Amino acid sequence: MAGFDDKMEGKGEQVSGKLKEMAGRTFNDEELTAEGEAEQAKGHFHEGVGEVKEAAGDVKDKLKDMLN
Repeated sequence: MAGFDDKMEGKGEQVSGKLKEMAGRTFNDEELTAEGEAEQAKGHFHEGVGEVKEAAGDVKDKLKDMLN
């Protein structure tokens, strides 16, 4: 379940980052734009971590089945 949590956290950061980026572009605020872009990148990272955790869990389950 941890993989799912990481993926959802990542999606939330991506959405929040996109909103900040759009607000920064709308109001010509370069700092807010950069902050939004960074938050989106962080979100993509967390989503990737979740994918890896889920894949590792699947591999663990398959190995467990093979050994039993």
